[in-house]
Order: sequence, then structure tokens, then C-alpha cells
Amino acid sequence: MYTSDGSPDRVWFVTGAGRGLGRAFADAALSVGDRVAIASRTAGPLEEMAAAHPGRVLPLALDVTDRDAVFAAVAEAVGHFGRLDIVLNNAGALSMGMVEEFTEAEARAQMEVNFFGALWVAQAVMPTLRAQGSGHVVQTSSIAALGGFPATGLYSASKFALEGMSEALAREAAGFGVKVSILQPGGYWTGLYTAMHGTSPLDAYAPLRAELEEQFAEGSVDSDPELAAEALLHLVDSDDPPLRLLLGGTAYDLAFDIARKRVFTWAAWEHVSRAAEHGVPAPGTTAGARVPAG
Repeated sequence: MYTSDGSPDRVWFVTGAGRGLGRAFADAALSVGDRVAIASRTAGPLEEMAAAHPGRVLPLALDVTDRDAVFAAVAEAVGHFGRLDIVLNNAGALSMGMVEEFTEAEARAQMEVNFFGALWVAQAVMPTLRAQGSGHVVQTSSIAALGGFPATGLYSASKFALEGMSEALAREAAGFGVKVSILQPGGYWTGLYTAMHGTSPLDAYAPLRAELEEQFAEGSVDSDPELAAEALLHLVDSDDPPLRLLLGGTAYDLAFDIARKRVFTWAAWEHVSRAAEHGVPAPGTTAGARVPAG
């Protein structure tokens, strides 16, 4: 389907669309004439967007940690628009604290939003995308998925999990004509920091916290979310989108720095790594029998 000026009329499903990157992404989609199902736990901004774009916005109050609610929201979006073209998993939360400080409830809450929420959305949209033989699932990850950093260990863990799941989903969905991409943004002014949860600090980590606070005080390199939205439009317009897209020079430089250090370490320890493997027949089988992988 196309708009009156001949441009593609795509249907988006965007979670976490009430503020920050999600809002910027939804606005960008609307700016090019697309239609958007916008989902967020906060209803106010959604209603404002719907009023500003009559007939092109479907507001959906949604907590992505509720699997049944996710499936119901996706069904409502498909029923309303007739299809889905771009699914943007953007809902997320940030919990700050040292790994040792997290309670079980705090750790699970971090995973519920950032990993399981995206998983439920992916599961809910795949039947529609498979039936269409088309679609693009875009997962909002983070610079924190490039490596683990002090005070963001559980946040990094949730994003590492998201990326591992998304890599598998990309391979599983490719045969149905469905694309999957992972956004790895650096810092943007999104409200994520002001809404973040903090653990109860242990005195033992006071020196490390002071060091981190000194680093943060040196100044911010966070950017306007509209820049990320512009990059997203380039991504979804591509006929051959990448599995991963770094957003921002900080994320780009850090990715290469981490990759170089990993390759250096792997090479330095190659002799130990290779010595740890030597295929032998499975216990109880005859020589020459096939050894199962793993």
C-alpha cells in the first residue's frame, strides 16, 4: 500500500512509545507517512499522539511484562491496521547497582522488562509476519550489550540476553522473509536515567562509586533522540539491513575497542583453547562412532 504521494505506507508496532527513543521513533514513522500502533504503560502521551494524527495512530496501554496483554495488543493492532510491517521493541528499564547488591526481585524485574518483554512481543508478532512473508523486527539493545560495566551489570545482562535471542530469531525468521535488526545506541536524552531504579548500596563499593561519579561529572556526550530516529529510518528503508547497527560515535568506538581486545586475548590464549578439545568416541560406543556436537 502507498500514500497519495507514492511513498510506502507501512504499519509499525512500537513499544515504549510514550517517551525517549520510542517517542522519537514513532514520530519519525509518522513523519514519513506511515501508521503506528504505539504501546506504553503511560496513556497520556499516546492519546496526544493519536489526537495529533487522526486515523494513523492506534494507542495501546501495555505493560510488556504481561505476556497475555502483549498478545492481545498485537492482535488489536493487526485487527485495526490489517498487517504489521515494522515491529520495534523499545520498552526498557535501567536498574543501577553492583551485581552483589541486587535482590532476587530487583534482578528478575530487570530481566522481565528488557528481555522477556521483547521476547513476548517477538512471539506475538511472528505468526502475522510469517503469514505475510515479510516484516522487520527491530530490537533496541544498548551500548551496555557491548560489554559489562560497573553498576550496570544486570542491565548489561538483560541486553546480552536480548541480543542472543535476537540473533537466533534472525536465523529462524529469515526463511519466512522476515528481517531482524538490533540497535545498539550510545547515550541519548531519553528519561531513562531519571526513571532508573537503584539498589541499596553496600559500603564496600563506596570507593568505586566515587570513581564512577567523578567520571560522570566530567560531562555528558548524550545526544538528541531525533538523531537515532533518523538512523532508524535509514535502517528500515534498506533492502539489506544489518543484524546490528551501532548508534553514535561513542558506541562505534567502544565496539571496536572491545572487539580488538577480545581478539587479542583469544589469540594469546589460543594454545590453551585448542588443547581443551580432542574428539573421542562417546563413552560406551565403539571407536569411530559419531560424536554428538557439544
